[in-house]
Amino acid sequence: MEYSFQIIYICNVNKKEIILTAALELLVEKGVHNTPMSAIAKAAGTGMGTIYNYFPNKEILINEIYSSIKEKETSVFLEVATDKPIKTQFENYLTVLIQFFINSPMYFKFLQQLEASPIITKENKVKGGKSVGLVSDLLKNGQQDRIIKNISIDELLIFIGGVVSSYLKWYFTTTDKTQASFKNQIQMVWDAIKE
Repeated sequence: MEYSFQIIYICNVNKKEIILTAALELLVEKGVHNTPMSAIAKAAGTGMGTIYNYFPNKEILINEIYSSIKEKETSVFLEVATDKPIKTQFENYLTVLIQFFINSPMYFKFLQQLEASPIITKENKVKGGKSVGLVSDLLKNGQQDRIIKNISIDELLIFIGGVVSSYLKWYFTTTDKTQASFKNQIQMVWDAIKE
């Protein structure tokens, strides 16, 4: 009995992951508004009934993908050692964030589509904001130590996020990718926010 429950559970988890993966690919390729649930079900190799068992509507499905990406982003930030100097921590945060999206370009493209979308619930936006909580803390510590400019944390995060977004857009569309340009971007961001 327990064995059959485990098989059913694993099958359900796998089916849900297959749906989420298919949805992510289609949403990035065709756009959020041009991707009906029927196309997602077809791409996932499942019926409409099955997809609606997991996700009653497309907004819930999109929010699930968003939350999943933000959780992965948060876990990447946790890898940064917090016992280093402020500048080193900041450089490491930017490096792991940019590398995260370089390794998962679909995540970046998906989030770009939803940047100002009302589809993402307030609750998920708050959860998503926690992915930069460690960076916020670092910036606050840097301000207390008079290393980081005394500008509101939200403004600093908007600036940093803009630079990361611009760099990734450039990275995904250029053929001349050099390590030097990556280091230059990090240095320019640091130069802009340091006191």
